Amino acid sequence: MADEKEKNKKEKAVALGYDMAKDPSPRLLAKGEGEMALQIIKIAKEHGVEIKQDANLVEILSALELDEFIPLEAYAATAEILRYIYKKQGKLK
Repeated sequence: MADEKEKNKKEKAVALGYDMAKDPSPRLLAKGEGEMALQIIKIAKEHGVEIKQDANLVEILSALELDEFIPLEAYAATAEILRYIYKKQGKLK
């Protein structure tokens, strides 16, 4: 039980949003650590939002302010994740 609590304290999550019609790139919608991260993940699952794990990218994106566009340094990794998600949802051939 103590190991689980310790793991949860280290858990991090971010949520991105991207409106292709008006945004130049994805933006940070939510971020959190520990219990907040678990809530972000729980809400995403409840709403059928696809989840992709990438610890290095989460570290970079966690440094952003909410509603900030992702930086150029994270664009390639983010684009690959979005491609994966869109393909899985059938929005990309």
